[in-house]
Amino acid sequence: MSKKKPRPTPVPAAFIPNLTDAHTHLASCGARTAEEVAALMDRARTAGVRRVCTVGDGLAEAQLALEAATGHQDVFAACAIHPTRAHELDEDARAHLRAMACDPNCVAIGETGLDTYWIKHDPHNTAALDVQEEALRWHIDLACESGKALMIHNREADEDLLRVLGDAPRPVETILHCFSSPWAVADVALERGYVLSFAGNVTFKRNDELRAIAKAAPIEQIVIETDAPYMTPEPYRGARNESALIGHTAQVIADVRGVKVEDFAECVSRNFDRIYGLA
Repeated sequence: MSKKKPRPTPVPAAFIPNLTDAHTHLASCGARTAEEVAALMDRARTAGVRRVCTVGDGLAEAQLALEAATGHQDVFAACAIHPTRAHELDEDARAHLRAMACDPNCVAIGETGLDTYWIKHDPHNTAALDVQEEALRWHIDLACESGKALMIHNREADEDLLRVLGDAPRPVETILHCFSSPWAVADVALERGYVLSFAGNVTFKRNDELRAIAKAAPIEQIVIETDAPYMTPEPYRGARNESALIGHTAQVIADVRGVKVEDFAECVSRNFDRIYGLA
């Protein structure tokens, strides 16, 4: 019997100036204290990462995200209740999220959205679709009221998501986090002015269509992310992800667009600052 090849241990990407990570989960990467956040950010800086947005998918992680952003000048936070946990969005949670949205270190309301994948695979622990939609609409209103960007999670819910976003109030920016939908969805999203956030899955060998979308999308509507500790890019797929690896994703997209990776990173960095109100 042939032995399975061991996965390579991830190392930071080669230094590329002006990289940004538009969506990571520092707490889920093991960074829950100021010292742990600083250590992860030190590794990220060796790859050229200048800023990251760390995301909360519930009140506990949102609080950790805000603490990380408060304690580190290169870290910013996004706060929300994840759609699979939308049943947790009670009045107490709404009050906490309203307060978080007022914090200047919170630059986005997210990740919120719709997820039917987990409804199919774990229905007993996943909020029903109508509950998710109600929560999404509440988060959209919060993004509009606070003037913050809206960060969307979408898993196997393209049609319903576009319907809700199409008839809801329009936030200042709408980011489709870890974009992985087909061309038809990308066309609508780009036409509406949404931002596509590409993660490590754009580097996967089978994802030719996703790379084609990353090639065709207007540069002003692109950001890149790790979604760490998930979505680790090639050549480290399957290992734990972190912001220090985002250069691999940047390089793949720059290559398909036929531009220098340094130029691509600089453009995306400007988008990061504009979308999150830091410019």
